[in-house]
Amino acid sequence: MQKLTRRFFIQGLAAAGAAPVAWSRDLIDRERLVTRHNPVITALDPFAPLSVGNGEIAFTADITGLQTFTAPYESGIPLCTQSQWGWHSFPALPGKTAADLILEEYQTGSRTVGYATRREGQEELYNWLRENPHRLNLGRIRLDIRHRNGEAVQTGDLSHIRQTLDLWSGLLKSRFQVDGEEISVTTACHPRQDLLAFVVDSPLLSDGRLALAVDFPHGSPRMNAADWSHPDHHRSEIVSQSARRLEITRVLDETEYTAGIAWDTDATAAREGAHSFSLRAKPGTNILSAVVRFSEQAERAEPPSADATIAASRAHWASFWSSGAAVELAGSTDQRAQELERRLILSQYLTAIQCSGSLPPQETGLTCNSWYGKFHLEMHLWHSAHFPLWGRPALLERSLDWYRSILPAARERARDQGYRGARWPKMSGPEGRDSPSPIGPLLVWQQPHPIVYAELCY
Repeated sequence: MQKLTRRFFIQGLAAAGAAPVAWSRDLIDRERLVTRHNPVITALDPFAPLSVGNGEIAFTADITGLQTFTAPYESGIPLCTQSQWGWHSFPALPGKTAADLILEEYQTGSRTVGYATRREGQEELYNWLRENPHRLNLGRIRLDIRHRNGEAVQTGDLSHIRQTLDLWSGLLKSRFQVDGEEISVTTACHPRQDLLAFVVDSPLLSDGRLALAVDFPHGSPRMNAADWSHPDHHRSEIVSQSARRLEITRVLDETEYTAGIAWDTDATAAREGAHSFSLRAKPGTNILSAVVRFSEQAERAEPPSADATIAASRAHWASFWSSGAAVELAGSTDQRAQELERRLILSQYLTAIQCSGSLPPQETGLTCNSWYGKFHLEMHLWHSAHFPLWGRPALLERSLDWYRSILPAARERARDQGYRGARWPKMSGPEGRDSPSPIGPLLVWQQPHPIVYAELCY
């Protein structure tokens, strides 16, 4: 067999993407190809949390399948629940707007052009424009686990840990023991809604030692996108509650959104604090099945059940992996082939759940905040341009309308700088404003990328 080279691999990928799907399916057992790379975790690793998502929302979990033990992950990859629409800004500086930022002048050909690169003497406004808006951590969804004496279980109290991300179904399956009792959790994300499903199975539920909990933080530009130290700066208001459903409105400065909890097993929801809520199984019940739905506005429609969400996830991911191109390297004699194949599979999953939404992706997708949750447009190419090459152009097309939405601002930016046409921002939030930076506003490498996207898709 020919030795793997970059050129040989790219040529093979292009050929696979152009080939009819039926021809590819006859040659490759796609389910076997995908599932042999299912991630398996048997111990807490702060740099290896696993995520479920759909491109518009993602949920990153610890070894319990939820966000039960967030502290150890703060030194690695924080556990967040992030979306494309969930953004927050701190109140603007009194009497200041973006237009008040003093630009630094550069000689450009025969003229002088001002760029937002100067920080000195205007640090407060400069920093505010960089950090706002920042992406929200919509909520922490966790298990409340107790010992027989009522004390909270710590990470060291867990044993027999085994967590598997089943790539073919998109389901995160977690098993572990506490005090000799097994807890199993299935975690899923609905493929078409900002909705997460959880099925918890354990005898600890029936005796009150295990519950589902949802906590809400204030917004933060930090990597974990959460501020837990100012509970008086935001509100979590119950707007409706019934036997099987709880709706909560979140208010953070000018940002509002809704979080809804629904369940189809015998359980009771209650407020546990200003921003904390619990869902406890009734005595004699060993299964807790619930969904948590996030939305910009209140949702009246009944959410799908956890079982329906799991079924939708199975169907979606089976269809995802069965369509488009596939590359198998099992027959290669090159010692790098297995690792390359693993990365081919995992990168397709990760970018599908993190980078295929309605906005260009930030560098960390929907996992946690990098650069305050904003996106750097040159990374849109790196994270999303491969979708059409795999035969899935729709996953890139979702984010292309954003360029149209900010086109007036891009034209104004070009006009202010003495250029024709449009100048795209470098580092931006959904509003399309170019963030100040010592270097970012000077860079032009992202400017031709929409042309590349159009060629790839159309």
